[in-house]
Amino acid sequence: MPKFKGSLRTGVAVFALAIGAICAAPPALAQHGITLPAASLEDSLNVLSRQSGAQILVDQDLVRGKKARAIKGASSVEAALIQLLHGTDLTYQRRGDAFLIVRGGHAQPARRTVAAPRPKAAVRGQGPALAADDGQASGEAGGGNDIVVTAQKMSERLIDVPAAVSAFTAQDLSDQKIEGGPELLRAIPNVSFSKDNFSGYNFTVRGIGTKAISVTADPAVAISFNYTPLIRNRLFEQEYFDVERVEVLRGPQGTLYGRNATAGVVNMLPAKPKLGIWGGEIQGEVGNYASTRLRGFVNIPLGDTLSFRAAGAWTKRDGYDYNTVTQKNVNGRNLYSTRLSALWEPDPALRFSFFWEHFNENDDRARTGKQLCTRGETPQKIDYTDRNGVAQSQPVVGAWSIGALTPGCQQKTLYSDAAYGVPNGRGFPIVTALTLALAGNRGPYGSYYTPMGLDPFGTANGQQSHDLREIGTFYDPRYRARNDLFQFNAEIDLTDRLHLTGQVLYTKDYYSASQDFFRFQAVPYFIAPEQYATGVKAAWKPYLGSRNGLGTFKDPQLGELTTPAAIDRSEARSEQWAQEIRLNSSFDGPLNFNLGANYLSYETTENYYVFSNLFTIAALSEGPYCDAKGVGCAYIDPNPIDKINGEGHNYFRSIQQLKTKSWATFGEIYWKPADNFKVTGGLRYTDDQKLIIPYATQLLSDTRGLNSGTVDRGYPADPAETMRWRRVTGRLALNWKPHLAFTDETALYASYARGYKGGGDNPRGQADKPCGPNGLPVAPALVCGTYTRLPTNFQPEELNTFEIGMKNKIAGGKILLNFSAFFNDYKNYQISQLINRAINTENLNAITYGAELEAAWIPSRHFKVGATLGYLRTRIGNGQSSIDVMDRVQGHDDWMTVNPWAQSPNTCIAPKALVAAYLKKVNPKDINSTSDSGINFFCEAPHVFGSAGNPFAPGGIGQALYGFTYSPTAPYDPNKPANYYGPNPSNYGAPNNGYGFAADLSGHELPNAPHLTFNIGAEYTVFLDDWRLSLRGDYYRQSASFARVYNTDYDRLRAWGNANLAITLSRPASNLTYQFYVKNVFNSTPITDAFTGPNEVGTFSNVFTLDPRIIGFSVRVGIK
Repeated sequence: MPKFKGSLRTGVAVFALAIGAICAAPPALAQHGITLPAASLEDSLNVLSRQSGAQILVDQDLVRGKKARAIKGASSVEAALIQLLHGTDLTYQRRGDAFLIVRGGHAQPARRTVAAPRPKAAVRGQGPALAADDGQASGEAGGGNDIVVTAQKMSERLIDVPAAVSAFTAQDLSDQKIEGGPELLRAIPNVSFSKDNFSGYNFTVRGIGTKAISVTADPAVAISFNYTPLIRNRLFEQEYFDVERVEVLRGPQGTLYGRNATAGVVNMLPAKPKLGIWGGEIQGEVGNYASTRLRGFVNIPLGDTLSFRAAGAWTKRDGYDYNTVTQKNVNGRNLYSTRLSALWEPDPALRFSFFWEHFNENDDRARTGKQLCTRGETPQKIDYTDRNGVAQSQPVVGAWSIGALTPGCQQKTLYSDAAYGVPNGRGFPIVTALTLALAGNRGPYGSYYTPMGLDPFGTANGQQSHDLREIGTFYDPRYRARNDLFQFNAEIDLTDRLHLTGQVLYTKDYYSASQDFFRFQAVPYFIAPEQYATGVKAAWKPYLGSRNGLGTFKDPQLGELTTPAAIDRSEARSEQWAQEIRLNSSFDGPLNFNLGANYLSYETTENYYVFSNLFTIAALSEGPYCDAKGVGCAYIDPNPIDKINGEGHNYFRSIQQLKTKSWATFGEIYWKPADNFKVTGGLRYTDDQKLIIPYATQLLSDTRGLNSGTVDRGYPADPAETMRWRRVTGRLALNWKPHLAFTDETALYASYARGYKGGGDNPRGQADKPCGPNGLPVAPALVCGTYTRLPTNFQPEELNTFEIGMKNKIAGGKILLNFSAFFNDYKNYQISQLINRAINTENLNAITYGAELEAAWIPSRHFKVGATLGYLRTRIGNGQSSIDVMDRVQGHDDWMTVNPWAQSPNTCIAPKALVAAYLKKVNPKDINSTSDSGINFFCEAPHVFGSAGNPFAPGGIGQALYGFTYSPTAPYDPNKPANYYGPNPSNYGAPNNGYGFAADLSGHELPNAPHLTFNIGAEYTVFLDDWRLSLRGDYYRQSASFARVYNTDYDRLRAWGNANLAITLSRPASNLTYQFYVKNVFNSTPITDAFTGPNEVGTFSNVFTLDPRIIGFSVRVGIK
């Protein structure tokens, strides 16, 4: 089990580093020899900041129209400021390494900032200090209102931005132990985060996130690197390092940030190279779970105009979870990131920068958490009302009917003891199909390779460990991720008031994660070859073996095992080009603008595999229908799992291929009819085009046997499909700064914005085998059939949002109080589920509304406290509906769910009376009976025995043999009586082509949208000569929410909280910091989200939770 472990070697290294740092001498006062020509005060301050590397914070309104004298040979930044401000009504306040320009006698407390004296186009963000986190902390709630942000792609104080923005400097992130994107939720109101079941994640803002898991779906929150959006990114895995600032914008940002920003933007700004300053920083850390972490940077100037910066981070940690089968700790970390950057300023009006960032992870991180299931029960009988209105009861005893009618899991809460069960494998169609596996002769079960009706997962009375951090799997997780990012930026001052910015970005990403598909151990299931009295069939001999008296199956991908097993693998490769150009003004008059255009090209191919020895056994069972060369049967890939050729039909493979091209033009106008009133208006035209290459899945597909398909091997592509959307979006914002007696500064804003996100394509599902003109198979095929498809595409999202807000500085800046309220009207919100062996994305209309509060109080230099509070309500529109795979009958007690034939993708519902009538007619005697093998025909199935299509349909044999007519795809009106009997049946179909009755979603809440989110953090600092000792605590809590739109007890996610503590000892003069911290103090394991599996494997629930309690000690040393 996990224990507190340490790395002796790393500990010695960190200790030695600390001793060396203590002995280091404090740096001398910098002498800059500053020379400035006579110019406007605004320009002089800008040049002073650039020359000296000093952080200078100034409100443009304070310096507009003021002139500054020439300066020659000033000995320091402070000396230069004294000369520049002489004769004005301005002075400065120094806070750490920062300088705040204020009116004389009315200084405000300095805030952490990356300042620019005028609203230039945002790319460079030239910070003042060498390390992004030097100086004093910025306050709480993502930084003070004086922090200069670039949320509107130009430098502005946060209080001047008419939008809800949370900004975090590197110091803020360190103080609150926010080490990566997933932890931002702890500091921002109305934000939630969770990993999804495959290669993505869901970052939700104000109830809107990415619940669409199709590869062709775009994210709802734009994740950006230095203002450039990244469609595929490593927000979930990568840890923050050498960061200048992280800005989170809430609400649609479609004007400036474009596509994929309907919910908001997360923009990470890396620390840039600094001119004329040499130095760096290194930090080492050790902790429990044998945790070792290193991070640091170095800044190297080459002359006065060129500088390089190198930064990196590395984390290695043992696993959080324990695998009782392999007896190993899993879900560990082994990842690193590097970043190289360069800045060249050949002229004060020309600035060029370049970034290369590399990320790599190779470890046993678990893609999902534990698998929960309230075990389904095999029905003993069917209680029904016959055609004459008489109550009847029909026993369920045959292997085929048991398999067709047994649910794998029940729709019950995830928080009961019963939820730690395992699925009832009797209800898996693939288990039922093993009745066709005739491996030998005169074995324990005759010719059968497996016993009929045995549940392969019925271990330990159907229960597993109740510890969410404990699994029991034969296969440990494997996780691989690589990402390379290249960005080039150019900033040109065409004049003192016109600024041209260009950005080009290229990124290449690879991801592969595999784990045991079932997160628990199965029972020994196979028959040893020596148990067949007259031997094993020739085709089976290479696959059968024995070990310790148990039979084994030698699967080419999974190896030799005594138990049924499965591994799934999610894999993706992608490339992206993005280019943007902007022209930005900073005129002294009332009008300014920000105009631009961008282009994006994105290509990705994602594969999802499920490998199982049960699939290979089923493929082997088709042997009698092959010719001598194996033609006609499902192809079995003979290669091991890491070297597959990708053409096998003995595994499930879903291929999704996408090419996206998008271009847009945009612009915003800023009009200030008065000094305290500003109007912002913006428009954006977007042209999105997606080329989708669909592929049908081919599990067990063949051309001659009992399964549908047009090929025995490989995955032929369907015709490509092109989808295109053109949209105009924009926003209008009013910002008023009244002079109030009870505040130092107040900003009121109101805004309207329209957002848009493109649509996409649903995967095609299982391959068909078309029938001939007479409805019968075309020789040499034995069967034929096509499947009813779900919609092949989904619509774009569109959003109208209204927001009001208020930002305040009070009591000389000691109190910061920001408030916002919003209303979103959402059309075609995209939500996916796994149904009928494919990801189906639907569109729903909804509204969300709520309010947010961000506050900070700094009563003294010793104490500060900050808090955020988010209130959120969501409501799905009237008349919206969806099929719930956990409950397809929706209270219609005269219907029941039927599992399909193993290769058929479509689980269905059927009238109880008809299913019972069929079983009564075929009359299976016991578990070994096969007379009920036709029960799967109640669903769409590929079989054709003597008649076209479904034998229960008109023209089939059902009316003659069983006395009824039924077809799940026939027209059906639930408001009319059904007539299944007699020579003239009517209304004999099923709702929604047999998929089930749609659940009414009217008034339901959106998933992952808790009503309340709350965070409070407090820090107390003791000043000991030149040392500082700080104690900090943070607590976050979110209320209950739902994992799915159906809002049942099964979907409910309970409220949860998270507490963190840190003790920091620092000596600013020596750039030395020690920190001891505890994250997740109470070691809580809440279920933060859940993913529901498909019917074919029991509708299990893969759940997600937090990292456990993490204890660490770090030493950070700055080098100047």
